[in-house]
Amino acid sequence: MGWVGRLFDARDTLARILLLDLSGIGYLVVGVHGRPGPTGTQWALAVPAFLLALLCHRRPLLNLLLQSALLAAAFPLVDDVMINQVGASWALLELTMRATRPRTIWLGAGLLAAVDLTNLIGEPVRTALTGLFGLAVTVCLPLLLGLVVRTTRELSRQAEERAEADRRRRESESRAARADERGAIARELHDVLAHHVASMVLRVGVARHVLPDLDPRVGAVFDDVHATGTAALTDLRRLVAVLRDPDGVRGDAALTAIEPSALPAALGAAVDRARQAGVVVEADVDPAVGALDAVRGQAVLRLTQEALTNVAKHAGAAARAQLTVSVEDGAVHWAVSDDGRGAAPAGVPSGGGHGIVGMRERVEVLGGRLEAGPTGSGWRVRTVLPAAGPAPDTP
Repeated sequence: MGWVGRLFDARDTLARILLLDLSGIGYLVVGVHGRPGPTGTQWALAVPAFLLALLCHRRPLLNLLLQSALLAAAFPLVDDVMINQVGASWALLELTMRATRPRTIWLGAGLLAAVDLTNLIGEPVRTALTGLFGLAVTVCLPLLLGLVVRTTRELSRQAEERAEADRRRRESESRAARADERGAIARELHDVLAHHVASMVLRVGVARHVLPDLDPRVGAVFDDVHATGTAALTDLRRLVAVLRDPDGVRGDAALTAIEPSALPAALGAAVDRARQAGVVVEADVDPAVGALDAVRGQAVLRLTQEALTNVAKHAGAAARAQLTVSVEDGAVHWAVSDDGRGAAPAGVPSGGGHGIVGMRERVEVLGGRLEAGPTGSGWRVRTVLPAAGPAPDTP
């Protein structure tokens, strides 16, 4: 709101009135050089003005009415009406800042102007013109200052509302992006599970045929495993079909899982797509990534696609990017960096996620932590996907 808003904050009205009263008392006690001291009539008009200003600090309209009445009484009774004039003008200022309806402000300004004009009745023309000019100070100045404060407060309130709306929108978009990425991960997980379950069912079926002279109890176990696997595969396929409903999938989120052995080729294809967009990409991919489990392999591919897409979008077509993927002690070390130089290309490859939010969500699901931030003139994003732990034993 700025210093104007803080100075005239509605919560500090009592403090402002108290300072105004102290200033008025100082004016009466110390006086002005060459001016006689205050008369009893001045004190009789000033003290009620001080007290009413304090008592009515929460009711600006009532305060303006009472201060205007004291000012009207002061004109014929005393020569120096400074105290009562300032009290009435300040009451108009408080009313202008705090009134809920604009009509109240203009009625209050009209009332104070009418009271000031009554003092000009019967005065010479020159004196009357001087009095009219004085209205600019006694009425127009507090009115203008009050309107400025009101406008400042309104603009500040609107800015706060816009900031809050932007914050809620960003939170909503972040939640939607995280949900979309979780949905993509869930679809990929179902793909992986369906693949392995289908493989197990196939192997059990083969075992039943190549081992005809089995103990009936072993054959019963094989039959049960085969039936259970077939039912599980049917359920998984049904779930995958639901998750891949085109109405509920956006962009590349519905890309199917890949075989781990095909990961190096898929990473190479992602690099080629970035190069086609104009980005110079240097790739250092450890051949050991071809032996990763399907879940981490899928994550590495999606992270690479999204990171290279971001390089093309933000660093520009003339940028140089470095992709590094290595496997050390079972953990996957992945990083993409760029030098941040270049103009935005006309076309960029489409990634498989939702920016840093989706990348971080995917990494955290696997127990890693994504680091993203500026480095030199460019940008770097990196993570370490922990080694896959052994599957729990099942009875």
